[in-house]
Amino acid sequence: MKKIIAILSVSLVLGLSACDNRLNLQPAQSIDAATALSTEQDVESAIIGAYGQLGNGALYGTNLNLLSELQGAEGYLTWRGTFASYREVYQKTTQAINTDVTRTWVNAYAAINTVNNVLEALGKVQDADKKAQLEGEARFVRGILYFELARYYALPWGATADNSQPGVPIVLRATITADQAAQTAARNTVAQVYAQAIDDLTKASTLLPTDNRTRADKYSALAFLARVYLQQSDYTKALNAANQVIESGQFRLNPSVTSAFRNRNTSESIFEIQQNDQNNAGTSNDGLTTLYASLPVNGVNIGRGDIQVNTAFVTSYDSTDARRTELFYIGYKGVNRYYTGKYTDFGANIPVIRLAEMMLVRAECNLRLNSTVGATPAADLNAIRQRAGIAPIAAPTIQNVLTERVKELAFEGLRIHDIKRTKGKTGDYNWNDPKLVFPIPKREVDANNLLVQNPGY
Repeated sequence: MKKIIAILSVSLVLGLSACDNRLNLQPAQSIDAATALSTEQDVESAIIGAYGQLGNGALYGTNLNLLSELQGAEGYLTWRGTFASYREVYQKTTQAINTDVTRTWVNAYAAINTVNNVLEALGKVQDADKKAQLEGEARFVRGILYFELARYYALPWGATADNSQPGVPIVLRATITADQAAQTAARNTVAQVYAQAIDDLTKASTLLPTDNRTRADKYSALAFLARVYLQQSDYTKALNAANQVIESGQFRLNPSVTSAFRNRNTSESIFEIQQNDQNNAGTSNDGLTTLYASLPVNGVNIGRGDIQVNTAFVTSYDSTDARRTELFYIGYKGVNRYYTGKYTDFGANIPVIRLAEMMLVRAECNLRLNSTVGATPAADLNAIRQRAGIAPIAAPTIQNVLTERVKELAFEGLRIHDIKRTKGKTGDYNWNDPKLVFPIPKREVDANNLLVQNPGY
């Protein structure tokens, strides 16, 4: 079974609108009584609610993908939409009142609060296996969200020698009452936030079953651990985590480059957002298909066509590369404007981590460590290249693998994070430029005098 996030409407999710001013937040003092968990069924429902929160447009439904791509847009894509919040991110002129920066922060902490409630209520669960599973799922959600928050709202890993630069507040207790909501917390360091994410994901990988049907399992946690360690340039640990996922035998590359984006829960998918035509991140002003697609189908235009792929990026692929011929198309907005073909159906699932990424992680780490754990770098790299219909590379370099990452994982939310971890540039902006770090939302700084704002805001 594939690991998928069921998007469900639950009372624990903050209300968000989908208009030009898309932020509509509940007051910080307004705590839904539903967050108080008193039975095992309540705990189970809260976990399902947390998966629903992850699929929200503020998180993996849109922003945790799109914001990374917009931040690293130079030479890659052009923003042609009307939303001021996304235009600011694209132009590196983000303000502390930016609605998408704010809603991502607020929704991430709302989901963290949901799973903190679960962790505090585990005593209500009597079955030991069920209790371990629910704890693992809660830690998985919390771990991946602290990782994402640190990557977006703090200077990157490696910006200081000891990573003592301000990260985000680590909150490990549930907030149920108004008094608890009024309590404030300072920012922990980036080192501390990464340590928390690693601790949660490591424990999740030991608590979760190897197959958890439609929810996170052991390999979901290990795949995210591989991402965390790679972001830290801890190649030995990233290699180990990725290799465990690959060697589990539960996943295999799809036969075509389009399969993961046209079908649900394919053999390549390690963790996936499940959507359908009635229940998805958005069909008018939110959602990946809404913003990425510019697809004319039977006289009906699908998507807003907000994100145009630069022609130079398309032509950087070999002319026979199936990713070029099958995953790019000329959209309805303008002549010779290219768009990504990864998101063309509002109700399609959203792959978050695929086996192809783990194979590229293993190839890169083996090259950097001069090792052949699991497979040679050439074997991993060329499996992906041969699927795309292009020639193998007999003796690949690290740059070959990094280039393949860009082409294989384009528009999947990794763009700026790879630039930062490899200490590269996007346009004139260096990897550690403060303009590539989001501000702490103004509403949070105004409400919490312990929060120190990021430089430049």
